[in-house]
Amino acid sequence: MKADVQQSDVLVIGAGLAGLAAAVALSSSGATVRVLERKPYVGGRAYSYPHPALDEVIDSQHVLLGCCTNLIDLCRMSGADRHIRWYDRILFLEPGNPARESPIEPGALLSPGHSAVSFLRAPMLTLGDKARIAMGLLEFLRGVPASDAEAFSTWLKRTGQTERAIRHFWEPVIVGALNDTFERCSTRYAGQVFFESFMKSAEGGRLGIPTQPMSAFYGPVSELAERQGAVLHLRSSVDMLARAADGVWEARTSDGKVHRAASVVVALPFEQTARLLETLPEAEPARSQVLPHIAQFTHAPITTLHLWFDRDVTELDHAALLDTRIQWMFNKTRIRRAEPAPAVEQGQYLELVISASFAELHQGREEILAAGVAELASFFPAVREAKVVKSGVLKEARATFSVTPGLDAYRPQQARASAGLFLAGDWTRTGWPSTMEGAVRSGRLAAEAVAKACGGARTFVSPDLPPAGLMRLLAR
Repeated sequence: MKADVQQSDVLVIGAGLAGLAAAVALSSSGATVRVLERKPYVGGRAYSYPHPALDEVIDSQHVLLGCCTNLIDLCRMSGADRHIRWYDRILFLEPGNPARESPIEPGALLSPGHSAVSFLRAPMLTLGDKARIAMGLLEFLRGVPASDAEAFSTWLKRTGQTERAIRHFWEPVIVGALNDTFERCSTRYAGQVFFESFMKSAEGGRLGIPTQPMSAFYGPVSELAERQGAVLHLRSSVDMLARAADGVWEARTSDGKVHRAASVVVALPFEQTARLLETLPEAEPARSQVLPHIAQFTHAPITTLHLWFDRDVTELDHAALLDTRIQWMFNKTRIRRAEPAPAVEQGQYLELVISASFAELHQGREEILAAGVAELASFFPAVREAKVVKSGVLKEARATFSVTPGLDAYRPQQARASAGLFLAGDWTRTGWPSTMEGAVRSGRLAAEAVAKACGGARTFVSPDLPPAGLMRLLAR
């Protein structure tokens, strides 16, 4: 039987943020684009799904910062930005009755000192802790290190950071942002977190939380691509990639269809990219140029606890929880208060995030839940009187890739593969760690590479936020 053949200018494999960003960019420039996604929803790892036992749509809460210029721009283009709740304050909590609060928020001083007053007042740190932190941050005053060779654990020792400064400042921020241990994070990317969100400008540190489940939140992005002419195929798993005799790329899907295009953007996580590239002939340059590099990448896990209480247990929208396995608490009942009412009319829905959750991968559901509820009660005593109506645990063993020291040498350029074959994904060379912003940048960079290969000169990547205040004189 002759295969059903679909023809387009560009084929995008993967409808995560990288693939959607590439599809939006390329379709806006007039190219005919097809997007193939093996899942029944868009968003990639930033996804949500209906939990059959809970009768709820759950996700692993993703957040964005004001410095995520490309992600914010894509949300604005599609209208998804209407479903972002912005916060200027990050609240650090220490266990206790009541829990001790240390809000970090911008004040009247110019950057980089815009949060200095609240930082100096924060009771979670002693004066000595703050002095060591300030001395350490001076290293990032002009920018981030050019090399990614140093582990952040080495930097902490080299700069004499105190034990309390590590537990109450560096750990909640870095483990939460990079989803990994200090030994597995390079100083370059740890420094980037602080430079972009704490020092460069107050706007860069604003915290944005989507008010919808993640797949619904990114639905408008795929709809924008479709309005511009792109065709989206869900439940279309690509089994094989090859180059035909006429030089056109062909992707064969599990339903027997063949999709042909002059250019292909592989916008998949690194392990899925490797499996797809392995279907190419041995002589295809992409195999020798990319596959050995992918072998250097590793995953880091995230575990989220979803708890529905029969009553309100906190008035906070979110908080960083100190001296616990939990990095963040998100009060999804309050965060989503502008959205349609949840299924449970009364009570409160909280999500607890455990980043770098290597230990939890080997623990059972009940053990994780019991520990999480007990730790939550140490911050919010009302938890002890409340009843957990229902609960769930979501383990994501492959949530992010690890920005291990020295990894930059192995992160491929978006146009590094064979002629007409381009790469996208947060793991490619974006200058960012494993984030939604990095994914969108990669898709836009891949679109620029496709346009250049076709003789065009389009720019799709949004510029970084400019330095503010005194940082305009200090930053490189």
